Amino acid sequence: MSKNFELMQNLGKEHEMFQTATAPLPVEPMVMEPLPVAPRHTEAKPQVEMKTLELEMADGQRDEILKLVQRVFFAPGGHGSRMVVVSGTESGNGCSWICARLAEALASQVSATVCVVDANLRSPGLHREFGVANHYGLADALQVSDPVRGFVTQLSRSNLWLLSCGAEKEGSQTLLGSERMRELLPELQREFDYVLIDAPPLREGDDTIMLGRNAEGVVLVLRANASRRETARKAVHDLETAHVRVLGAVLNHRTFPVPESIYKKL
Repeated sequence: MSKNFELMQNLGKEHEMFQTATAPLPVEPMVMEPLPVAPRHTEAKPQVEMKTLELEMADGQRDEILKLVQRVFFAPGGHGSRMVVVSGTESGNGCSWICARLAEALASQVSATVCVVDANLRSPGLHREFGVANHYGLADALQVSDPVRGFVTQLSRSNLWLLSCGAEKEGSQTLLGSERMRELLPELQREFDYVLIDAPPLREGDDTIMLGRNAEGVVLVLRANASRRETARKAVHDLETAHVRVLGAVLNHRTFPVPESIYKKL
């Protein structure tokens, strides 16, 4: 399965990237401009020089991942995000792969701690991306009041941690909307410098919107030749209506090059 992808800044200018059963419809522009957020630390954060990645990805994939890291976490003016939700418009978009690679790339660029959270309780996938077991994680943490540090697993990098989905229990799929989940999110922010959340697809419910409201925004993952423009446009509308920032969009599973005229606008 292809893992090629491109970042998109304006969903209204990439008509040829989506397959639809009907004639093309105009799409309103979606401009991702960084908005001020409250900094975690009081001291000024120096400009980050992006390092060379040594992850198992093609060169083009590394470049795109680093662009996304730079755009989301190191925006000019100190407006980078600290807690980010990654979600697809529908299942099968490769959201977990993008989220895992994004977390690895971020951890490779900073000495700060990074925690990636599998909040897709219906179809968890982050543990497979990192090659670890999924037996003790978010679903377990949401049913007790114990500190979240007891549920995370340190990965290959000393500053990278995973809070996997955890054991499937009866009713666990409803836990994301619980008060305990709202308490857990700020706890994660206190424990880790950066938090990335792999969320359920938007079309499967309101969980991603709830998570996005408690984070600094959402990175939207679309699938080339599968995600419909209407679906993408509705996803953006739903997020904006709920006052959730869209930090960027990723066109995943791309099998053809993006035209240079469009690529220069990213």
